[in-house]
This record gives sequence, C-alpha cells and structure tokens, in this order.
Amino acid sequence: MAKKNVLIIGAAGRDFHNFNTYFRGKKDNNVVAFTAAQIPDIEGRKYPAELAGDLYPDGIPIYGEEELTKLIVDLEVDYCVFSYSDITYQKVMSVSAIVNAAGANFVLLGPADTMVKSKKPVISVCAVRTGCGKSQTSRRVIELLMEKGLKVVAIRHPMPYGDLVAQKVQRFADIEDLAKHNCTIEEMEEYEPHVIRGNVIYSGVDYEAILRKAEIDQKGCDVILWDGGNNDFPFYKSDLSITVTDPHRPGHELKYYPGEITLRLADVVVINKIDSAAPEDIQTVRESIEKVAPNATVIDAASPIIVDDPSVIKGKKVLVVEDGPTLTHGEMKIGAGTVAARKFGAGEIIDPRPFTVGKLSETFKIYPNIGALLPAMGYGKQQLKDLEETINGTDCDSVVIGTPINLNRIINIKKPNTRVYYYLQEIGNPNLEEVIDEFVKKHNLQKK
Repeated sequence: MAKKNVLIIGAAGRDFHNFNTYFRGKKDNNVVAFTAAQIPDIEGRKYPAELAGDLYPDGIPIYGEEELTKLIVDLEVDYCVFSYSDITYQKVMSVSAIVNAAGANFVLLGPADTMVKSKKPVISVCAVRTGCGKSQTSRRVIELLMEKGLKVVAIRHPMPYGDLVAQKVQRFADIEDLAKHNCTIEEMEEYEPHVIRGNVIYSGVDYEAILRKAEIDQKGCDVILWDGGNNDFPFYKSDLSITVTDPHRPGHELKYYPGEITLRLADVVVINKIDSAAPEDIQTVRESIEKVAPNATVIDAASPIIVDDPSVIKGKKVLVVEDGPTLTHGEMKIGAGTVAARKFGAGEIIDPRPFTVGKLSETFKIYPNIGALLPAMGYGKQQLKDLEETINGTDCDSVVIGTPINLNRIINIKKPNTRVYYYLQEIGNPNLEEVIDEFVKKHNLQKK
C-alpha cells in the first residue's frame, strides 16, 4: 500500500505529541509538514531530525496555517490532522472545510492513540477553556498530596517555542532554571508558582521521554500530576481526571474543542469562580455537567484574591496587566487584576490601546476584543521590550499585575505597582481533600 502524505495542523504542542505518539517510526505514513497558529513567530522552523526519528533525516518543516490550502496541493497531502486546542467547533469545522475543499481528509486523533501509560499513579487537571483556574487547582491537589508525605512531580502541557532539541526534556526545580531554559512569560506563568513552592515540574517536547524522567526524579516520585494546557485532554492515561469549568463563560464547556472532551472524561468537575459569577451562569454550567458528565463528582470553588499593596489601587487610575493566553485565545474579559481593581476601589481602569507599541499593537489587531486590559505577552525579547515600553508609556497612576509571575523580575516597571495572587477555595462538600483521600487509599499510597 502506498504511503499516505500527512500534514499536522498545530500550535507547537499537541501537534508534536501527536506526531511522536502516532506517526514517528511508522513507515506507512509520511508527515510532510506542520502548520502553526495561535502563538506568534513559531512558524518558519523545522521539527528537527533529532526528534523526528530516522525516517525524517532532514526534519519536518513548519509553515503558517494561512498556507494550508497551497500546502495540501503542493505536497499532495492525503490527511490533515488537527492538533491544537481552545477552538470553537465552528472554527474546527471551518478548517475541516478548507482541508476537504483542497482534496484531503480531515482527522482528529483521540486518547487511545495519543495517551502514554505511566508506571506511577496519574492525576490530571484540565479545563474546558483557557483561564478557568487549572493552575491553582493543580497547586491545591499538590498541597493535599504533600500533606500526606507524598512526593509529587508535575508535568506541564508543552510550550516549546524555542530550540526544540534543547527543549526535548526540561526540568524546573528552582527560579534559576527559568533563565537556564530561556522561558517565555507564558512558560514562567506556569512554572514559577510551582518552583517557588518547592515542587519539581517538567515540560518539553517528547512526552514519553519526559514521563520516564519524571518517574525516577532525583527527589523521588509517588504521583504524577498532569498540569493541562488550554482546554486540551491529557497526554497521559489518568487514574483521576479533574476538569475545571468557568461560569464567567457559561455554555463554553460544550462549544469549544477539545474542552468538551475533558468534561466528558472527568471523574471530578470543579465549578470555579462562583464567588464572582452570576447564579444563572453557574446553573448553566451545572446543567452542562449533568448532561455530559452525570457521574462526575462536582466541587464548588471560589478564587479569592490577595493584593500586596491595596493603596496602589484605591482611587488611582490603574493599568491592569493580565495573563496573556487567558485574554487572547481564552477570550476572557475579566481576570484577577480586574477583580482586584474593582474590589479595592480603583478610580479608573485605563485602556492601554492608545499606548501600545510594536508587537503589543499587533496582539490587539489579532485579538480586537481584549478590551481595556493589557495581556502580559512575552514570547521573545522584542515582545518583552514592547511590553515594558507599553506599561511605562501608559498614562496611569499605577499598575495592577494579575499575571501569576513576578513581572518586575523580567522587565523594568517604572510606575508604582502591586501583584495580585489567587488560590482555589473549595466551598462545602464534596471537596478535593475527600477526593484525594480516596485516591490515596485506592492506590495504597499511605505513608507508613
């Protein structure tokens, strides 16, 4: 049978994992290209031969998704495999229409062909949209496991935007490791909260190699915690699946790919942010859970905030800086910084759009619905420079930093500023402590 030419439609993450687990080393398929979207400046590279394997001695080129139709024709593509996340069903099928109209088949790979089995018990924390509160939920789960004397190693959904060979397997155990691996702001937002609490977290490109390293981590490992990205389903077979929902975006849990998959896979569903959401929106989420995951345990939770210095906010004209992906493809209109600005009596939230420069201006053109908030974009040195210049050039009294990292550590903010922190607070029963108790007993993980 003739080889089938395959093109993988991705965004530097799930696409590489799908290749590694389903296509690498298989002679009946020939992966001719990847396409890239969502993340700035990740096209124009190659998936390197060192990672692609013996069948691809020259590596595999990565193009922009806007070239999709031409690539299908020029490369005589038989199958296109859609491999990125937090996309409306309308957008997914729009891409399918482009693929089919160009003559190729459209494919979605599922868990059976892409999940890797661990030798350790695995807890996965995923979400139905970007920005639901996965990270704080992951931290809460880790805290509960550590209280029982268990050693937890976290593995984060990939964000390989640099040198892919160097990023094959990355281990983060302290702050210095962030600089060592040339992390972007998005990466730091995910890794820094773990390492400052004394946790080890892995990430990279080759997730079977990462898993095997994590299982024998030098600090020991009793449990693997899969810390999901966007609204993707896990790369590993999970013994306990936790999915976080967001009533600030009611109904999205059934409208975005592959978020509904994470909801249907869930053993436990967390309805987060109920302290700041409307009752009718919370009810919409409850009805969605009942519809597609009726056997899941449902936990109500809030996201209380802590502010370093509320006096920087009260009565002031403030610029609010929020987590980048949450505002861009996550489409959130409100983040922790906004909640803090309102709670602590900001006189005015300043619109940054008249003051943006360079790549920050481009971000607002690509995502025009962000509104009067500034996403902490920092995928490269130029974007960091533009972020710094935009913040310092904005006509405001002070800056409210809602992103999870210490932004002052990587850029020079010349205006008075304060950080906002948030954590998961379960309300009533059931709660995560009960869920983790049951998990520990089931897997005989009790420390003697």
